[in-house]
Amino acid sequence: MHPEIALIKGIRALYQEGQTDYSMEPLVLVDPEGEPVGRIREGDGVIFCCRRGEREIQLTEAFVETDFSCFPRGEFRDLTFVTLTLYHEKFLGLPVAFAPVQVKDTLGEVVSRHGLRQLRVAESEKFAHVTFFFNGGTRRPFPGEDDIQVPSPRGMAFDRVPELSVRQVTERVVRGISERYDAIVVNFANGDVIGHVPQREARIACVEALDRHLGIVLEAAGSAGVVTLVTADHGILEEMEVADGRINAGHTSNPVPLILVAPDVLTGVHVRPGSLADVAPTVLELLGVPKPEAMTGRSLLEGFPRRENMRVLLVILDGWGLGREDESNPIVAAHTPVWDHLTRHCPWSRLEASGDAVGLRQDRMGNSEAGHMNIGAGRVVLQDDVRLDQALKDGSFYRNKVFLETMNKVRQRKGMLHLLALLSEKSSHGTVEVPLALLALAKEQGLEDVCVHLLLDGRSTEPGSAPLLLEKFTADIKAIGMGRVVSCMGRGLALDRDGNYEKTRKAYDALVFGKGRACPVGETRVDVSACSG
Repeated sequence: MHPEIALIKGIRALYQEGQTDYSMEPLVLVDPEGEPVGRIREGDGVIFCCRRGEREIQLTEAFVETDFSCFPRGEFRDLTFVTLTLYHEKFLGLPVAFAPVQVKDTLGEVVSRHGLRQLRVAESEKFAHVTFFFNGGTRRPFPGEDDIQVPSPRGMAFDRVPELSVRQVTERVVRGISERYDAIVVNFANGDVIGHVPQREARIACVEALDRHLGIVLEAAGSAGVVTLVTADHGILEEMEVADGRINAGHTSNPVPLILVAPDVLTGVHVRPGSLADVAPTVLELLGVPKPEAMTGRSLLEGFPRRENMRVLLVILDGWGLGREDESNPIVAAHTPVWDHLTRHCPWSRLEASGDAVGLRQDRMGNSEAGHMNIGAGRVVLQDDVRLDQALKDGSFYRNKVFLETMNKVRQRKGMLHLLALLSEKSSHGTVEVPLALLALAKEQGLEDVCVHLLLDGRSTEPGSAPLLLEKFTADIKAIGMGRVVSCMGRGLALDRDGNYEKTRKAYDALVFGKGRACPVGETRVDVSACSG
């Protein structure tokens, strides 16, 4: 049996057991003797082909941190581990193929420089977005910045808890208002997380929970004289179906709101349309802080009176886009008295939150990373997919020093090159373009073989589409004449970002020890339990 056929059969078998692409347990190829194929060994090289930053941290830690203690690991003295982008500042010593360009003069940095106190609040599913991404790619809080992470629910499917940890997030924001922070940024994660869930009832419950807690936050802000801006980073929650009637589980290109909520009625005040890059300048105008030259965005307020010692709350409803005004939109279908009041009685407008308006490819849907980075930077920040696309187009990808040195080391050590890659054609976490380009480069550099370990998406891909995507990917590999897929697993395991190292361990054990659901490539029948973790 061909390797891809064995893996496809394994995926379909797990579908029958109720598993999904996102959370699928590892599938590992085994030879006729039942031995795992393509394990990561001493002397090998690994290129992590994902590019986001927050989801890759735990698995990278397991491979590279000397004092890692979350679970037992293999012993590697001579393993080259390459990250596509810099996932965290603690990995500065690793080879990074596309080192980041840090954004300076962000909203947080400017607020800090003027001696103002600021608070960031989010649950763990989106904590990096109001810290790392919002601050332009740095994890160190600025002076006067306090960051509060509220744990997201663990150990259960999100469709069973559509409210997530919204109550605890709300409580912490209300406390921050009473503690008189000058600027508060809060992310409500529900819209994005539950927007990926195919159940309409869960999405409506999510909308209604958000509406209730948004009302609590706005009441506390209004009572304290705090001005609030309500916006979002991208759309998804508002679109239940795509054009042909299928369930939508991916981000959208819809605009997002920017609503001004002040303690008193503002006659003659307007909010102009714009993009996410205009949010930070708008916040600075409210705070009475001059906009730095680096911020090319503009304040969207018209006719707002200057006030002394104004405090500002920025609410980011993650994934809350502006879609069709009919029952196909869960936001419209839900009972939302707070939202309805805001859109009828407060100054507001629409912001572009996708494509080149946020530094993505023109045809790309918005995402949380680009959204928060643009919001915090006050300018359009070129995203990694654009940088990678440019490198692929101008050929500099194939001259990348880190890639070439890694392949040379592997060849000299007579080791194997491994690619950890997302099986997706459009995800902001990574696409198959990168591993396919690396396979072409590996062939050019004279490598004999490359092992590919695929992470099934389940978020930017249609539910149950992994077999078709895998079939297409292996056809591309055969056309290149280099490489083979040796394992696959759900990205929910390999890319956990919620501190659940038991998930990370399952991914690591599959990659290094070959533990997982066995997929035989020969005629010999293999007991599945022989290679189970």
